[in-house]
Amino acid sequence: MQVILMEKVVSLGQFGDVVNVKNGYARNFLIPQGKAKRATNVTIAEFEVKRAELEKTQAEILAAAQAYAAKFDGLMVQITQKAGVDGKLFGSVTNVDIVDALKIQGFEIEKAMVRMSQGSLKQVGDHPLSIVLHSDVLVHITVSVLGEATF
Repeated sequence: MQVILMEKVVSLGQFGDVVNVKNGYARNFLIPQGKAKRATNVTIAEFEVKRAELEKTQAEILAAAQAYAAKFDGLMVQITQKAGVDGKLFGSVTNVDIVDALKIQGFEIEKAMVRMSQGSLKQVGDHPLSIVLHSDVLVHITVSVLGEATF
């Protein structure tokens, strides 16, 4: 299925590109999320008419994401979990725990924005993580996992 990208999609294309994708990917993800529209003659013509307005909107969204990213600069989040004497956690710290800890500090993000390259955290210590605020805005934070003694 051919679609017009309404925003940059990683590993697919830039804003305004007409790309071929599988039908399910378009119907189940791209179109419902507002990331793309079906590429018909009518929608392509409408897109070209509104292109300047849509580009301005995308630029505003990017600027807002960059401004929000500045607040994350050098941020360290502390999470306390029960751990054994060797520093191994009973359970793990997931992206949901990180979102909850950030919410307490006043940051509103979604759990899908948290990128944990090593998977969920299972050890006490400082762990670097990435948060994707926008397809072009990536923020690095440090999550400090503290062990809580179990007696």
